[in-house]
Amino acid sequence: MKHLVEEFTADWLLAQRAKTTVRMYSSYLVNLFALHEDPTFVQTKQWIGLTDSPSVRRKKGQAVRAFGKWAQLNGIDVFSWWKAIPVAKEGMSPQLTVTEEMYAAAKTKVSTPRDQALIEVLWSSGLRRSEIARLNVEDINFAESFLVIRQAKTGNPRIAPISPMARRALIKHLGKRTVGSVFKLNSNSIRIRLRRLGLPSAHAWRRGWAVHSLRNGVSETSVRAAAGWASGAMVARYTRALSGELAVEEFQRSWVH
Repeated sequence: MKHLVEEFTADWLLAQRAKTTVRMYSSYLVNLFALHEDPTFVQTKQWIGLTDSPSVRRKKGQAVRAFGKWAQLNGIDVFSWWKAIPVAKEGMSPQLTVTEEMYAAAKTKVSTPRDQALIEVLWSSGLRRSEIARLNVEDINFAESFLVIRQAKTGNPRIAPISPMARRALIKHLGKRTVGSVFKLNSNSIRIRLRRLGLPSAHAWRRGWAVHSLRNGVSETSVRAAAGWASGAMVARYTRALSGELAVEEFQRSWVH
């Protein structure tokens, strides 16, 4: 089965699936095949149930179903029962989402040009923490107000917008620097810096950016492109709790016009 996992991994990467997801699924499949060379339906369900974590059980089930579907599409006679594999439900707990009021409050907590630029970039671009850590001065297009994200989670480059305030904050922070790391912080350092400032995580800022953008009339297509999401699933996940409110606001805007 090892060679099939390798083929599955290669095909998923060619299909531009998120690299982290591909690695996770492949790791689970290798673990399964290490226990059972040719696992049966029952053995696979038992393997999924070895953990108490609903989240891990869900990911294991998704890995098996993804592999089974891939095998079926490629005419490979394995895991013919993949559709019957249960996928554990994972409860959606409320997640902190930065609001416009929280953004305004955050600006009063920062005093250095670097922290001011960091807050403005988080609020206006929706970058992941790792993407901010890898951002170089050469990746900033000040003339057209966007950032070039050369290494995104999916492995594909993209561009992300920055607001006029973020542009001004970056210019003030960088001074005469024209090359090198923008913030000179790694991903963990950014996490620690936000915590020390008493500010929400980068992920909470990313959710807030998505919701704020949609509220202000930015299309879902544009939000997906700027965030680096391949489908609308992540947009829906980030805005699920506020979807009704967003719908009301959108209808109200349509009536005004």
